[in-house]
Amino acid sequence: MPLPDLGECLFLALAAVTAVQLFYYLYFFIRLTFYKPAERLISQQHPVSVVVCARDEDENLARHLPGLLVQHYTSTFEVIVVNDNSLDDSKYILQELKKTFKTLNVVELTQEAKLIAGKKYPLSIGIREAKHEVLLLTDADCVPATEHWIQKMQEAYAPGIELVLGYGAYHKAPGLLNKVIRLETFHSALQYLSYALAGLPYMGVGRNLSYKKDLFLRNKGFASINHLPGGDDDLFVSKVATKTNTAIQIDEEARTLSVPKRTWKEWRRQKKRHYSTAKFYKPVHKFLLGLYSLSHFLFYPLVAATAIFGDWRLAAGLFGLRLIVQLWVWYKPLRRLGERDLYGWLPFFDLWMFIYYICFAPSLWRKAKKTW
Repeated sequence: MPLPDLGECLFLALAAVTAVQLFYYLYFFIRLTFYKPAERLISQQHPVSVVVCARDEDENLARHLPGLLVQHYTSTFEVIVVNDNSLDDSKYILQELKKTFKTLNVVELTQEAKLIAGKKYPLSIGIREAKHEVLLLTDADCVPATEHWIQKMQEAYAPGIELVLGYGAYHKAPGLLNKVIRLETFHSALQYLSYALAGLPYMGVGRNLSYKKDLFLRNKGFASINHLPGGDDDLFVSKVATKTNTAIQIDEEARTLSVPKRTWKEWRRQKKRHYSTAKFYKPVHKFLLGLYSLSHFLFYPLVAATAIFGDWRLAAGLFGLRLIVQLWVWYKPLRRLGERDLYGWLPFFDLWMFIYYICFAPSLWRKAKKTW
């Protein structure tokens, strides 16, 4: 029996990689395409504590904090700002805001926490200071997209739900970098929201995340990850989230908005820091995320190799099939998450991801700096 030639081998490899990609689109990502939140017969109003940590964020606090303080929420809520050893004018800005907004509670930290990396210590202090059971977390450089952010995020709670994953978007701006940042942010959200819907929640983003205070205390907070520089959002969610205690909230009024990085160098540094925690995910999550990334990375080289050394029509057929499925599955989530203007950029972004994996894969093995 003759051995298959190079062209046949390449086609079989391309077919296998394409099948893996289609599995992720049609098993995981399609869940967000057709997701419909359960109808609520009774409107609920939980008292909410919003927690924000800030270090040398005077400009962001002045610009964004009022957006938290003027939320339209008929039930009780408070905004806790933990000012972590700031050397700028944060203290004075917070003092002025507190004169106007009685819901603002400021916690001043004047000593560094030893052996606890990142912002986990100030965040832990803020959570322990919280008066209410429902916690809503965001960052100092974020602002709610609407005045109903608190209302919409807490509406996702139902009996048994202890954790709600939201979407943290970025402001739209001219330029290629802005589109790349927003597409990458959407791509990450597509994965963690879809996995949660499939009963495999593995991360959330600290820009828009909610959980019960009891869940935090019952799991001893960040004790198991205090030695790591990051992980206060993704690794904590990976640890405590289950199939039955996690919900998502993608309502257009439940988003937060952040200012994206303005240079490629700044963005690359930010992404390296984020990816440094991925190696601490649970084995099942690392396997699923790794298989998806590997199949995505191999797809374009195999398309090119099959077209050159095999039958270009077969390569074009598999390429077209995957592209059609991708465009179909991604269209509605892009629209629902407010990123519809990026739809035409999907083919470019999909090819760009090949370069993206080369740039950021080494971050999975590097030791991250202990800063936040």
